Parts: sequence; structure tokens; C-alpha cells
Amino acid sequence: MLKLALTAALATVLLGTIPPPARVTLGDEIFLQSAWHDLAGKCVGVITNQTGVTSRLVNIVDAIKANGDICIKAIYSPEHGLRGDRPAGAYVASYTDARTGLPVYSLYGDQRHPTAQMLDGVDVLLFDIQDVGARPYTYVSTMAYAMQAAKEFGKEIWVLDRPNPIGGAMVEGPVLDPKFKSFIGLYPVPMRHGMTVGELARLFNNQFGIGANLRVIKMQGWRRSMLWPDTGLQWVQTSPNIPEWSTTVVYPCTGLTDGIGLNGGIGTTKPFKYIGGQDVDAYGLANELNARNIPGVYFRPAYWSPFFGPLTGKQIAGVELDVFDPKIFPSVRTAVEIATAVRAVSPGSLNVSVKSTATDWGTDTFATALQAGRSAQEIEAQWTPALRRFLAIRQKYLLYR
Repeated sequence: MLKLALTAALATVLLGTIPPPARVTLGDEIFLQSAWHDLAGKCVGVITNQTGVTSRLVNIVDAIKANGDICIKAIYSPEHGLRGDRPAGAYVASYTDARTGLPVYSLYGDQRHPTAQMLDGVDVLLFDIQDVGARPYTYVSTMAYAMQAAKEFGKEIWVLDRPNPIGGAMVEGPVLDPKFKSFIGLYPVPMRHGMTVGELARLFNNQFGIGANLRVIKMQGWRRSMLWPDTGLQWVQTSPNIPEWSTTVVYPCTGLTDGIGLNGGIGTTKPFKYIGGQDVDAYGLANELNARNIPGVYFRPAYWSPFFGPLTGKQIAGVELDVFDPKIFPSVRTAVEIATAVRAVSPGSLNVSVKSTATDWGTDTFATALQAGRSAQEIEAQWTPALRRFLAIRQKYLLYR
């Protein structure tokens, strides 16, 4: 209770009115309450962005500065920048932050690995960024590169753990084939891995051979069955197209359809909650998908016109995903069902790029099976052996029940 009171007091000093208490104590809060004492005079650099906040929405850098006894040397920003205001894929520059006076080194610019110069004077790297639970999201790749740099330059790295917003129970989709390794998928994990960033760090470090001096600051109160609303935490937009926690539920679904010529609602006020194309039969697609009885979701015929992007001003027809039970909604399976349903209803709307889908999905088996006319069940079945092997490996690195 004393620790909670101290955290609340800090939030009150920095912010005034504060949100209600959460049911989960975040890794950054454990760090600020007690673990920072283990630094023993070492200086830190913080890899973070707008999501690196406590349950009371205090920014981790502000909290460290308010502490006064923690030596902080630098900030490192991922894709979308320190404030989360840069579009997907946009260049992020390094600069000096006017608010804190600290250098902000971009890890999504000319250099994605921290260099020796960036790490000068830093003994411990802290990683405090909210992930979304899907392999293609680049923040965990930034974490992995930072771990590699920590190993190379003899630094410690501490991961301040955070919830997986779509839970830790469901694991699905293809395990990445190393042939298709990229910044949106570095290691052989499934599309939807059901792990926290701390658990992933342990997996990357030990199973995939990074070998950094790693410490994970665990959360308290988080369970694998929890989705974001169960935590009592406030959602902070993780990137421009993930404005709400509910978007994370559909991101590992409609976010996988760019390579087959469909629009997932990018350029609208509901990114990733739509899926369709210019020549799709909206009612036919909705009927086809609803007939498949996919758990936890209803498909509503929908029409939209993106206000930015390559389809600006074009009328798109398709469906809106109404996920009424996210605990049972199989996001990756649904992506496969959507692709095969469009093939059945409006085949002319598909434009399958094996190269693009192989990068997005981490395998070329999806595109080749889709082109060959395989059913959704047959496409998914080909991934089962690798998924089972991953689940056995994954068990060794889980931190929560």
C-alpha cells in the first residue's frame, strides 16, 4: 500500500488529477518503486515512446527525472518516434528533446541498432514500450536489436514488462520461416505469439542466442487470460493506426491482407476494422463469412472511402468486423477465412503478391496455398507442426500463469 501511495503521489505531483488504480502493477512501476536501487549508481538510457507510462499515465522519463537519484543519459525512440506522431515507415530523426534536455537517438532512421556512440556513458538500457501482441509490430524488433547492441558493447538491458493487450492464452498463425526474416519478423515465432515483451526478450536472448545481460522486471497481477480491459489500465495509442486497444484485436487479422490487394480500413477512422476492395460484393462477402461461424465476430456489409493513402477518394466495399467476444476471436484464422471468402465471392478483387505476403506472414505457404485453391482449414493445417514445436519451446520462457 505504501508503494502504491508513493506512485500515486508522484503522479499527482506531475499530473494533478490521476486515473483510478489499475489491477496490474506494471514493470516500470516496480522499477520506480524498488528495482532502481539495484542500479547502484549506474547510468541508464531509456528506449521508449508515448506508451512508456505508469498506470497513472506518468511518462517513464519524467518519473526518472523526478526521482533525482537515477542517472539518465539518453532516450532512444522506435518507429513512429518518441511522441508516436510519425506515420508507419516514416524516417525518424535523432535530436535533443527540449523538454528533458536529453539526446533522443532514433532507432528507426539511418541506424536501427544502438551504436557505441549512442551508448556512451550508459550502463543499463531500459526498454519500456507497449507492444500489441503480433509479430509484425516493429517495437519488439527494436528491443531485439537493442539487446544485440547491449551484448556487443557490454551493457545491461532491463525490460520493464507490460501486458499483451490481446492476452497470453491464444497462439496462432504460421511460425516465421527464417528465409523471410525482416524487421517485421526477426525470429521464428508465430504471428500471434501470446507473450509479453519480457517473455519475448527471454525467448530471444536464450533460445535464439542473443546472450545479452538481460533482466526482466515483471509485472504484478497480470494473468494470461487477461485482455486489456481486464487490467484496469488506460490505453495510450501505440501508433497512428492503433488508436484504441480494440484495434489490437483485429490488427493480426486485417493487417495481413495488404499483400492480396485488399484495404484494411487504413485511411479511415476505423483502421483495421474494415476489409474489402473496389470490386468486392459487400453483402455476398458478409453472408459468406457469417456462414462460416467464426467465433466471437460478426461481419457487417460496409462501404468506405479512405481520406489518405493510395486509395484516397476511392469507394471501397467489404465488411466491418464487429468483434463481440475478443477472448475467443481467432484473429489469424479469420484473416485466412477472409482471403478464401473473397476468393469465393469476388475473385477478381484479389491480387496476390507472393513476395509481399511472405514478408508479412513470414512464410510463402499462405499465398501459394491461396492461389492453389486450398480451403482455410487446409491452409491453417500446414502450420500446425511448427506451431506445436513452438508451444513446447515457449513454455520455458513464460513468466505468468
